[in-house]
Amino acid sequence: MSKHKLLVANRGEIACRIIRAARTLDLPTVAVHSEVDAPLPHVEMADEAVCIGPARASESYLAAERLLQAARDTGATLLHPGYGFLSENPAFARLCREARITFIGPSPELIRLMGDKEQARAAARDAGVPVLPGSGKLSSDPTTIVKQGEAVGYPLLVKAAAGGGGIGMRIVGASDELVDAVGRTSDLAGKAFGDGSVYLERYVARARHVEIQVFGFGDGRAVHLFERDCSLQRRHQKVVEEAPAPGLSAELREAMARAAVALASACRYEGAGTIEFLLDAQKEEFFFLEMNTRIQVEHPVTEMITGVDLVAAQIRLAMDESPEDLLSQESIARRGHSIEARVYAENPAKNFIPSPGKLLAMDVPAAKSVRFETGYKAGNAVTHFYDPLLMKVCAWGASRREAIDRLDGALADVHIQGVGHNIAYLRSVLSHEGFAAGHVYTRFLADHHQALLATAAAPHG
Repeated sequence: MSKHKLLVANRGEIACRIIRAARTLDLPTVAVHSEVDAPLPHVEMADEAVCIGPARASESYLAAERLLQAARDTGATLLHPGYGFLSENPAFARLCREARITFIGPSPELIRLMGDKEQARAAARDAGVPVLPGSGKLSSDPTTIVKQGEAVGYPLLVKAAAGGGGIGMRIVGASDELVDAVGRTSDLAGKAFGDGSVYLERYVARARHVEIQVFGFGDGRAVHLFERDCSLQRRHQKVVEEAPAPGLSAELREAMARAAVALASACRYEGAGTIEFLLDAQKEEFFFLEMNTRIQVEHPVTEMITGVDLVAAQIRLAMDESPEDLLSQESIARRGHSIEARVYAENPAKNFIPSPGKLLAMDVPAAKSVRFETGYKAGNAVTHFYDPLLMKVCAWGASRREAIDRLDGALADVHIQGVGHNIAYLRSVLSHEGFAAGHVYTRFLADHHQALLATAAAPHG
């Protein structure tokens, strides 16, 4: 019988994923849920469940003291935050430490460091990792803002220093647009994150978003589990991810992996994390974007090509298992190709507006070399209170072509009724000749949106 008990401080598909990993370790689990989420599968899967408040996230999944009280009441010794919500909140990680509950993730200090974009860029530079030309946090003086814009060069991006998900990000092509764009981003960032600080960064046209999965042991040692391409995004949110990234030279892959490990080692990173890079594929140049100090939504593609259970490894490290018993660089090998598609309750034809409602049916047939990750079942309500992600469908193949075909077949077999969804749109992406050729970049969906919608509206064979 384990001396530990794990509280899962999240909901939906990632909560189910964490509970499954805990089961492989014979670790008892505690689910938390808002009042509206009581019927969801993660609540049934766990050994115990605690209602932590009303549907609004600020009164439940973001209510730190309610989560800690649930841990105390159930005797939980470990807490896994998943992704989103409080997963990258240094104050919450510190509260867990003070309550003597092991937060599964890096230290509060490291979460704070990497959550501050300016400090994170400085840490990357210190570790010898390339960083895009950019400014520090901007002052409110218009003349200074324009001067800093000229120093960075146009086109450039105005970005929020706090938070993530591309919220408030703006492309600026000339100096006469800059001051207004900075003001708008600052206002939006202040409302979204409570911090209106912004900075500037060089904009790379037809850039790719490639990230390296790392795992650190907290003692200056770290390993990588290869790269993922996450370039296919809508409104700066990832939609399709794959591993390995298509079309990169072996030298470029190795250079990116070395840089990621150097940064993770330099900051004595602990647990699973992701170093995100902006890639100029034509010049074979890459630049540090940010570090995510948590498990990523897209982690299954890495698991499928390496065979490593990243969530179980996180939990085992938190239970003080020896790094030598977990992962070594020599033991991590890559096999085949994997692609993940995020199925959302949304309407792609109406700017991807969410489509909440009751799931009258959700049939997910089993398929060879395919993973379905979901936090819903038929009869559940998809509400407007949370992200409209319905499921992730991840397929493996010996080749990229085989992985694409398997994923397309799996999506074709999913049957959903009661809410709108983006499955036809996803299948149109997979069938697009540019995607099939591996010509992916961050504006791919925006540039091909109308063509993708037209394909999605046509009957599929």
